[in-house]
Amino acid sequence: MIKGVGITTIWTLDQERTKTFFTEKLGMELRTDMSMGDSRWITVGAKDQPEFELALMRPDGHGVDPESARALTELVTKGILGGGALRTDDCRGDYETFKARGVEFLQEPKERPYGIEAVFRDDNGNWYSLTERNEELDLTKEWA
Repeated sequence: MIKGVGITTIWTLDQERTKTFFTEKLGMELRTDMSMGDSRWITVGAKDQPEFELALMRPDGHGVDPESARALTELVTKGILGGGALRTDDCRGDYETFKARGVEFLQEPKERPYGIEAVFRDDNGNWYSLTERNEELDLTKEWA
């Protein structure tokens, strides 16, 4: 029986640079950094959520055929892959902290039906929602 998601992939063209982005700019902790032959296995995660990790993977790594590696590299280079939503209990405060550390934001914190959301890019151009959730969905608030 599946009990949850443990690891999801973040595609990167430079694992070391991306590790630095997630640990130093976003304050995540390094979980694993080990060699696997000609590649590296690097994972990071939120300090208060030990059961979930982000794997920082190169598009040309294990299990990716050359054609898919080229396609993934092109998508990562264009910065059009969404990296997901990261939850916070203080969207506006984290926005200010991360922005001061050099994180590029595409959207400053805004009220949404589900809470407060800001949108930023990682060092590869992948975009993420930084979300402070409401207890309940408030459909009186605009989405745009």
